[in-house]
Amino acid sequence: MTTARTLLEFDATYAREVPGMSLPWSAADAPAPALLALNEELAAELGVDQAALREPDGVRFLVGQGLPEGVTPVAQVYAGHQFGMYQPRLGDGRALLLGDVVDLHGRRRDLHLKGSGRTPFARGGDGLAVVGPMLLEYLMGEAMHALGIPTTRALAVVATGTTVQRERLLPGAVLCRVAGSHLRVGTFQYAAATGDRDVLRALADHAIARHHPEVADADQPYLELFRRVCAAQADLVARWMLVGFVHGVMNTDNTTISGETIDYGPCAFMDRVDPATVFSSIDARGRYAYGNQPSIVQWNLARLGEALVPLLTDDDDLDTAGAALNEVLAAFPDVYAQRWAEGMAAKLGIAEPDLELGTDLMTMLHAQRIDFTSFFRALAAGTARDLFLDRDAFDIWAARRDALLPADRDAVAAGMNRLNPVVIPRNHHVEPALRAAERGDLAPFRRLLGAVSSPFEERADLADLVGPPPEDAIPHVTYCGT
Repeated sequence: MTTARTLLEFDATYAREVPGMSLPWSAADAPAPALLALNEELAAELGVDQAALREPDGVRFLVGQGLPEGVTPVAQVYAGHQFGMYQPRLGDGRALLLGDVVDLHGRRRDLHLKGSGRTPFARGGDGLAVVGPMLLEYLMGEAMHALGIPTTRALAVVATGTTVQRERLLPGAVLCRVAGSHLRVGTFQYAAATGDRDVLRALADHAIARHHPEVADADQPYLELFRRVCAAQADLVARWMLVGFVHGVMNTDNTTISGETIDYGPCAFMDRVDPATVFSSIDARGRYAYGNQPSIVQWNLARLGEALVPLLTDDDDLDTAGAALNEVLAAFPDVYAQRWAEGMAAKLGIAEPDLELGTDLMTMLHAQRIDFTSFFRALAAGTARDLFLDRDAFDIWAARRDALLPADRDAVAAGMNRLNPVVIPRNHHVEPALRAAERGDLAPFRRLLGAVSSPFEERADLADLVGPPPEDAIPHVTYCGT
C-alpha cells in the first residue's frame, strides 16, 4: 500500500522529551473524508508522494484515521493570556500532534491536526472545525509563505462528511498543519505554573534542541533562548507590519517559540493605512489593532520571561534573574525598529534604513487614507503621486526619498517589485471564496489561492483581485473561526 503509512517516518520527540505536557488521544471519526485542498509543494518538502495522499487511505491519514503503526497522536496542553486575562488551562482542546518528521532539507517539523475533535483539554467546545475557517488558514498560510514571512502551513484540508453546529449548520473539516514546532509562550506558562522545575527545564531544553541548538552550551542557555525568541518575534512582527497583516488574536498561546505565524483566526490584511485597524468581532477595544502589534508581542514575551525565571536561578535570587530577562526585553523595541526600518528601506528602494522617513510615510499614508499595498507598486511605477489629494505633502516626502536612491532607477523599481506584492488576500475577495467553498464550489478559492501564492506577479487574468474594496464597502469583520 503506497500511502502516507509507508512514506513518512514519524518521531515523537515532544511527547518523549517533555513528559507531563501531553496526553495520548485519538481523532474523532470522520465518516466520509473528502480532500478539499492538498499542498503539493509542501508534500514534496516532506518527502511524501502527493498522489498517495489523494488515495482513500491517504485522505484518511489526513484526518487521523489509519495512522502508521507506532504513531500515537497526543493532545498538547498549554495555558495563556486571552486579551490580557490569564487562563490556567487554555488548550489544546481540538487539536492533535501526530508527531514530527525530518523533511528533505533536514528540518524537523510537526504534523498537527486541527479540528479533530474534543480532547481532555477541551473547555466545553466540541473540538471540531468547519470548512471555511480551515480553508482560510490554508490560504493565509500560503500567502504569508509566498511573501517570505515565517509561518505554519497547511498540508491539507479534508471535509469530514459531518455537519457542525455554529450559527448555522456548516460542513466539518480537519486541517493538517505543518510547523517548526507547536511550542507557544502559553506552553511555557503552563509548565511554569505546575511548579515542577524539571518539567519546565525539559520543555526549555526541547525548545533549544529544536530551534536554537547553538545556545545549548552557553553559560546561560535559558537566557539565550529568551534572547533568540525575542529576536525571532521582533523580526516576525516587523514583517507583519510591512505587509499590513493584522493577526487579530495575539494571545500568548498564539506567540510561537519558533517565530512562525500561527492560528489564522480573525486575521486580515489592512487596506487603507490606519494604525487603529481592527477586523476581529471580539476585539472591541482594539487591543490587537494593527498599530499595537509590536507592543503586544513584547507584552507576550514578558510573560515568557516570567515563566523562565525558575530556570535562571538555583538559589531563589529572583531579582538577578528578573534583571537579566528585563535587560533582554528592554532591547525589544530597538530590535523591532531596526528590523522594520531595514524592511521599509527595501520596500522603498533605498540602500540604508531611515526610520524617520518610513514613519513619516506611514503618517502621511494614514492622513491621506492611501491603500497600503497599492502605494508601493505605484511608487515603483512612478505613479504614486496620483494617489494623493495633498500632493504637496507627497512631493516633500518624495524629495527626501529621492536623495537616498541609487542612480539606477530602473534597477530600483525592479527590486521594489520583487518585494512589494501586487496581490494580497483582500478581505472582499476572501469571504466570497470561502462562502462558495462551503457550498461545494472550490473554484473561487483555488483562483484566489493561485493569485496569493505568486503575489509579485502581475497577471491580466487576475486583475480583478488587485486593489482595495470600493469606497462605499461595508467595513470587514472577521470572526474566530471554528
